[in-house]
Amino acid sequence: MDFKRLMAFFAVALVILLGWEKIFPTPRTTPAQQQTAQSQQQATANTTAIPVLGDTTPITVTTDTVKAVIDEKSGDLRQLTLLKYNASSDETKDFVLFDSSKNHTYVAQSELLNANGQPILKDVAFQAPQRQYTLNGDSVEVRLSAPETNGLKIDKVYTFTKGSYLINVRFDVTNHSGAPVKLDAAYRVLRDNGKPDGEGYFNHTYTGPVVYTPAGKFEKVPFDDLDDDFTSGRDQADYVRQADSGWVGMIQHYFMSTWILQPKDGQTVCSNGACQLDIKRSGENLYTAGVRVPLPAIADNAGLNFPIELYAGPQTTSTISQIADNLQLAKDYGKVHIFASPLFWLLNKLHDFVGNWGWAIVLLTVIVKAVLYPLTNASYRSMAKMRAVAPRLQELKEKFGDDRMALQQAMMKMYKDEKINPLGGCLPMLLQIPVFIGLYWAIFSSVELRQAPWIGWITDLSRPDPWFILPIIMAVTMFIQTYLNPPPTDPMQAKMMKIMPMIFSVMFFFFPAGLVLYWVVNNILTIAQQWYINRTIEKQRAQGVVVS
Repeated sequence: MDFKRLMAFFAVALVILLGWEKIFPTPRTTPAQQQTAQSQQQATANTTAIPVLGDTTPITVTTDTVKAVIDEKSGDLRQLTLLKYNASSDETKDFVLFDSSKNHTYVAQSELLNANGQPILKDVAFQAPQRQYTLNGDSVEVRLSAPETNGLKIDKVYTFTKGSYLINVRFDVTNHSGAPVKLDAAYRVLRDNGKPDGEGYFNHTYTGPVVYTPAGKFEKVPFDDLDDDFTSGRDQADYVRQADSGWVGMIQHYFMSTWILQPKDGQTVCSNGACQLDIKRSGENLYTAGVRVPLPAIADNAGLNFPIELYAGPQTTSTISQIADNLQLAKDYGKVHIFASPLFWLLNKLHDFVGNWGWAIVLLTVIVKAVLYPLTNASYRSMAKMRAVAPRLQELKEKFGDDRMALQQAMMKMYKDEKINPLGGCLPMLLQIPVFIGLYWAIFSSVELRQAPWIGWITDLSRPDPWFILPIIMAVTMFIQTYLNPPPTDPMQAKMMKIMPMIFSVMFFFFPAGLVLYWVVNNILTIAQQWYINRTIEKQRAQGVVVS
């Protein structure tokens, strides 16, 4: 396998990696299957009810980072707009994370349950003293109060903090029922399985429920697995069901929403017994990722204040790593996490040094190239020697024609005389692939690059190059590489190598500029290294030196 064949393999692998769900979509259930599944689900469902979303009576909260809409009646967080991020499909609009419109459902819910798992305030609505709140200081509090029900006075309190995407949700309960009361609190994120705004063929990432527990570590629970459970009436999705700490929620490209069971260096909300994690399909195209938390008993004429935190915002590593243990794992690097995570750490350090994410990518690519120099040098020397003997190889092919046995013997003798291992360049190149894929995901998954400028026309490294200059430069560098590499022996392969730069450039028209920048810099460094090695070996051969 030579370098060109390897590049062809990598191109196909890259397309499959990014477009698997597009190429092989999972079949959806038919209406008849869904109706049967709903009947089965009702018979085997968890006792925790999922409130149906009704019309919103909006309470609007505006801070420096978010604009939130809380439904006054249910107390659900129905909409959350991130004011520091623009929409993926329209840069003139703000990015909307939570929404309860006709086209998209993604909300955060919380409620109190009795011993049977039924909502305490099932038919009771909250009320707020005002409809609009604006941050004026370090925090703003929204108190929703419900009429006393069965001797219980319940308030739900939202607290939004300046400069933060962390929302504190607190239940204040006063017991006048005449007897102790034992309650549970249920927290969930409710979402449909729709694709995030702006997701395209070449920027597909995992969207769906996630959970982290000390026992199960980081686990993704795909929508498809929950569909299988819903259709069969079973509950077999693979994730840890009980935990004393951790977090649970939903992730998508760049953004996340998670309920925090134990803040970093703080107390767990599960101190009164194990929390019950609950991730499932809850209805027609709706899925929940949540937790049921046992609360301490409330004595008669006593009260309880019970807070929990919801993080709903960008997957900024420096921020989320300080909120809860291993929350940075929500930035999903997939199976190359072992490579991508340290590479992003280095990228972040370089950004701290140069103050620009584009130049940090350039420096990171140079550093990775330098570290891998021994491997790439061995590969390029092997290819350079193959390139140097290409005319003799062509002469042998013309001499022996269709006599493949004689041709193979003559080629092996030539390789032995010239001290060439025809596979010498393959293994070192294969060893680099995990690192390069890890670097790809480190850049591709980093919300830090969103709206981050580089130079001139590149004002957002997370979006495609608006003038396609970087993809064109990349195509040119790939054409140059084809002339520096040994010519393929197979005519069909030779034709494919000529058109591959065009295929790559078209693909990279749709890639984030930060990724294309990485490839361009890598290609330029590769060209310089290949040219130098080719020139050195040609000079040595011209002097009659046998290159080892």
